[in-house]
Amino acid sequence: MEETKAVTLKPIEATPSTFKDYGQVIEASPDGDEFGPNDAQLDLSKGIPRFYIMHIENRPLKFSNITHHASVTQCLGSIGGHAWYLGVAKPSIVESDDIKDNAGKKIVQSRCGHSYVPPAIDDVQIFKVSGSKFLKLNRGTWHAGPIFKEDAMDFYNLELSNTNVIDHTTHSFKKDNGVAFLIDD
Repeated sequence: MEETKAVTLKPIEATPSTFKDYGQVIEASPDGDEFGPNDAQLDLSKGIPRFYIMHIENRPLKFSNITHHASVTQCLGSIGGHAWYLGVAKPSIVESDDIKDNAGKKIVQSRCGHSYVPPAIDDVQIFKVSGSKFLKLNRGTWHAGPIFKEDAMDFYNLELSNTNVIDHTTHSFKKDNGVAFLIDD
């Protein structure tokens, strides 16, 4: 069995401009503001939305698996605005019409029914989320986390009621690439 190689990444602070390829950073707006481009642009059209609080324990600053949801946007934020981290890679879902145009790329059929190109090691970024804001992940954005320094944290999560049952595709960097990511912060 080959040894796992550690890839150390420095986090980037999540801002609307640094996170735009993966989704949105949503920050406080004045009460009474009308809906606009700075609000979460959601797609919850393929099921029943689920908004809940996740209690997560023991998520040290490392990961080797990354997941995407092909049918829904997702929102994550820490209760209390505590700092946390999210590993991400750009969406790589391949629509059935585009399969012939992706010659030379490894296309994988998800158990969820869609096709995708696995994320590349060099495409993974780490974002740090500090303060009173949350992340809206675009449909198909690869993500690992929430990850944090504390022993336990609570997060609010908006997705579909069955996202983790029928729309949960995972890529194992450890198994497929011999790599685990470490966050240096």
